[in-house]
Amino acid sequence: MQVPLLPRIASGDSSAVDECIERYGGLVWSLARRLSPSVADAEDAVQEIFVDLWKNADRFREEVAGETTFVAMLARRRLIDRLRKSRRELESHPIDEMALQYAGPPQTPAAELAEEGSRATACLEHLRSDERRVLELSIYHGLPQSRIAEQTGLPLGTVKTHARRGLLQLRDCMQVRGQRRPQGVEVL
Repeated sequence: MQVPLLPRIASGDSSAVDECIERYGGLVWSLARRLSPSVADAEDAVQEIFVDLWKNADRFREEVAGETTFVAMLARRRLIDRLRKSRRELESHPIDEMALQYAGPPQTPAAELAEEGSRATACLEHLRSDERRVLELSIYHGLPQSRIAEQTGLPLGTVKTHARRGLLQLRDCMQVRGQRRPQGVEVL
C-alpha cells in the first residue's frame, strides 16, 4: 500500500509534489486526453488539474476515499467543467462580420405598398360576406382559425374553406388589377 502524498503536500512538503506528478501523471494524462478536444488542450488541463490538486490537498480524507479515487474524481470534474465552458464559449460567439454586411431583401417603396394595399382592400370588398369576414378577422385582428370559428359560430372546416377560397379570389383579383406576384411566391 502506498503512503498518501496529498497530506504531505498540504503540509508544505515540496518533495511530495514531484512524487505526486510521477505517481498520478499517467492517470491524469489519460483522463485529459479522453476528455479534451486536442493534445494542447489536454496539456493545459493536466497542468490546471495538478495546480488544483495542490491547492485542495487539504480536502483529501483517507477515511472517505482512496487517494487515487480523489485524484481521479477531481481531475474528471475539472475536465468536465472545461468541456462545458468551451461549449458555452462556442455557442456565444459574436455574429460573423459577413452576416452583418448582408444587405437583406430589397425594400418595396412606400408608395408602391400603399397602392397594393388599396387594390387589396378593393378586392376584399368584392368577396362574399362570409369569406370577407373570415379574412378580416385573420388579417386585421390576427385571430387564428380556431378563434374565428368560435367568434363566428362557423365550424372550423368551414372557416378554413372560406379562408382558402377568399385568398384564391384575392390573388386572382390582384392579378387582374395589375398586381404581379413575385417569383416563387405561392398562395395556398
